[in-house]
Amino acid sequence: MTVDTQVPAATAVVEIAHDERWTAVCRYGELVPGRGVTALVGGEQVAVFRDRAGALYAVANTDPFSRASVISRGIVGSRGDTPVVVSPMYKQAFDLRTGKCLDEPTAPDGSAARLSVWPVRVTA
Repeated sequence: MTVDTQVPAATAVVEIAHDERWTAVCRYGELVPGRGVTALVGGEQVAVFRDRAGALYAVANTDPFSRASVISRGIVGSRGDTPVVVSPMYKQAFDLRTGKCLDEPTAPDGSAARLSVWPVRVTA
């Protein structure tokens, strides 16, 4: 999920929706463009990213191929118009908007190769 195109103030609070409520995870200015951080939201590890345009994304931090909690350390970029994070383990690219793996449709356990996605917002 992305935020609107206006860049928020550095002191604005980034929040993630979980179980019908919003959880504050950090200040907008603490997120380095192109880098991820991990937040514990509702008992789940969530990787939070700010892209160079200022948009925010929140996806599951666990790589469905390696089962390691490393997605927040992935490389942020794009494939065409699709914002992606590339896992640091086996290099699969995931759409930051949908969580879908762009390289392989199925994980080794037979499940769909995708990351869970959470809505993100910024509040003043």
